[in-house]
Parts: sequence; structure tokens; C-alpha cells
Amino acid sequence: MKILNNKYLKPFKNIYLLVLIVFIVWMLFFDAHSLLFHYELNSDIEELEYQKEHYKNEMANDNKAIKELSTEEGIERAARENYYMKKPNEDIFIIEYEDSIAKQKQDE
Repeated sequence: MKILNNKYLKPFKNIYLLVLIVFIVWMLFFDAHSLLFHYELNSDIEELEYQKEHYKNEMANDNKAIKELSTEEGIERAARENYYMKKPNEDIFIIEYEDSIAKQKQDE
């Protein structure tokens, strides 16, 4: 009987307190809307927002490239820089520095 009269166990004799504690534990850990579930959802939301910003930046870069390629000068510049195309009776000299050659060999 001494265990039941312990001062630390006395509050747990109240049925309302026991129900409240069980309810809180249930809501924090076991319910479909638990604290752990919300934490996972919040981390997913943060990841999706990061991806959203990344794709917005990519779209802005693509729109900029489309605007550049919509003009005749932009198409000509892209063809010369990226594909080394040239006009008739024109010579192209590609200048590569030693540090850029070393980087290309490392990438391969």
C-alpha cells in the first residue's frame, strides 16, 4: 500500500489527468496528424520550395536564351561560339589556354 500512497503517483489517480496524458501522447506520436508526420511534411515542403526556385531560375535562363536566339545576330553568335560555324572565305582560330586544356582532360 505504500506504493499507492507515494506522492509522485498521487496525481495519476485522477482519471481526467490520465485521459489527458493518454490523449496528448496519442496526438503527438500515433495519430495520422501527429507531430512527426507534420515534421516530415514540413521538410518535404521545404524541399519542394527549393526545387520550385531552382526551376524558376532555369526557366528564366531558358527564356533569356530564347530571346537571344530569336534574332538573326543571336543565332549567328550562338552558331559561331558553340558550333564553330563560319561564313564563306572566313577563318576561325580557336585559342585555348593551358589551364582550360587541363580542365578538359580532367573532365574526360
